[in-house]
Formats: sequence, C-alpha cells, structure tokens
Amino acid sequence: MTQVFGATSTTDEVLAGVDLSGKRVLVTGVSAGLGVETARALVAHGAHVVGAARDLAKAEAATAQVRADAANGGSFELIELDLASLASVRACADALVAAGKPFDLVICNAGVMASPFGHTADGFETQFGTNHLGHFVLVNRIASLFGAGSRLVNLSSSGHRFADVDLEDPNFAHTDYDGWIAYGRSKTANILFAVEFDRRHRTRGVRATAVHPGGILTELGRHIGDDNIKAQVAAINADLAAEGLPPFQFKTIPQGAATSVWAGVVAAAEEVGGRYCENCHVTTRITADKIINPISEGVRPYALDPDRAAALWAKSEEMVGETF
Repeated sequence: MTQVFGATSTTDEVLAGVDLSGKRVLVTGVSAGLGVETARALVAHGAHVVGAARDLAKAEAATAQVRADAANGGSFELIELDLASLASVRACADALVAAGKPFDLVICNAGVMASPFGHTADGFETQFGTNHLGHFVLVNRIASLFGAGSRLVNLSSSGHRFADVDLEDPNFAHTDYDGWIAYGRSKTANILFAVEFDRRHRTRGVRATAVHPGGILTELGRHIGDDNIKAQVAAINADLAAEGLPPFQFKTIPQGAATSVWAGVVAAAEEVGGRYCENCHVTTRITADKIINPISEGVRPYALDPDRAAALWAKSEEMVGETF
C-alpha cells in the first residue's frame, strides 16, 4: 500500500526507506531554510548533492549539518550561483556542463519574496529576474545533464494566486510596483516554466513539476518584517475563526521541504509531471476565487495554461537573449 503523506509530513518521513545512493541532485539556495533542509535530507539517504548559493561563506557555515548527516555514500559540495546575475548563472551552468556529470534531480529552491522595487544586474525586476529568469537560464543551459528518469522541481507558492505573469510589462516599467504582485508574477512564472519544460522534455523521460512548500518562517520573509507577519496571521485567523475553522499554524522547515523531496523522488513521475503540488500531493482544486487565503489549497487556471506557458517561454528567451 502506498504511503499517504500530507501537510505535516516531514522530509525524513517522506524519505523513510528510500535509498538515493548514486543519485546526483542540484539544489539552489542552500545557505538557509528550505534549501539546507532539502540538501540534508537527500544526502542522509545517500544522494550526492551539489548546493548552489550566492554567498559561499554563508552556505559553508549553514550546511555543516548537511555534511554531518551524510550517509550511505551521500556527499555534498557547493557551487557559486547568483541568480540575480546572468553572468553568474551562465558561469555556474558552464562549469556544470563542463564537468559532464548528469543530474537525476534539480530543485530550483532559491528565491526572494516581496522585496522593495529594484533590478537585477541585467536590468530585470528583482523578483521576476531572480525567481524565474535566473532559474530559466540555469536549467535550460544544463538541460543536457538531465537523463531519462530525471526531474525538475520548481519551488512556487500559493502566492502565485496574487497575479498572473505580465508579458507586456514584466519589469514594472509602466505599472505601479507592488511587492506582492511582483512576487505573484514570479511564482506563477515558476509554475508555467515547469509546465512548458515538462512538455518539451517528457518524450525523453524527463519530467518537471512545481511545488508550494507551505507557510514557513524562513529568511524568505526578511523584507516583510515581524510586525507585518503577525498582522497578516492575525487577519487570517480572524477569517478562519469566522468560518469556525482552527487557527493557522506555520509549518516547520522539515515539513516545508517535504513536498520538494516527495515530488522529486517519491511520487510517480507521471503523477507530478506538468502539475502543481502542495502538502505532498498533486493539487486538484483549480480555483478562480478572488479572495486569496494563503493557507488554502488551490492553483489558478492561468498558472497551468499551456498556451500561457509557451508564451512565457518565448518572452523569457527574448529577455535573456538566448533561445533554448
């Protein structure tokens, strides 16, 4: 009987009895939070993990436990990657391709949330440029390292429900900036990228999916502030109480990272390919609700639209100046 996991499942529970010896995994954003826990859980089950991070000194310190937990031949190494600089992204990708070692799984975990208005080194709006375009270039440049049976997991968010991508004004050149709208656009892009990557590569046995880790207190929320977080939680709990529902509870980091490893190595490839997952299962609820409850499940129709996914791919190629 297949084990059923859910919102409170942890990485260790999801991977119980799973042997990842000989598997190679790339995880971006391993200097804190979910990236560190994802890498730790994978190496503890025998995988060789390449962790990508912008600040290697910070990542080196943050991943001490990752190395300590390595078992069954598992190992860990770091590579420099600044997703807000395409020069850095391309250098990282070129180094991986030159090494010629294939990956069984790539988890695009790194990202920023609700940041002040700004631009990447290449002039892209910070969140769209970092969360989507940086990963778009990285993954496509190393696509030759994906073999049959390998997977791509893009970390998205229920925040994708804040906004669809804006292909006419991706950099807010003609639109008033809103940090949450920008975040929503970038998280929708993460899903659409997975949808189109899956379509392009599934005939050779490579699948892609997007996941929402859940509400977790990590460094991702550093631009929001503790007072704002408390106010948001209070508002959510007031709505839940009015509906006779229990209060919101943040996930732990091991619970938050569970869906990434579930979608990457436990779930059937056909089950998750081209889909959006949360709480260790594929989301079946397609919602067009105008009221956004960040703790409810559901995916917006626009985030899984294949035509929208193809259009975003073309726009992304235009923006980065590369065709994949």
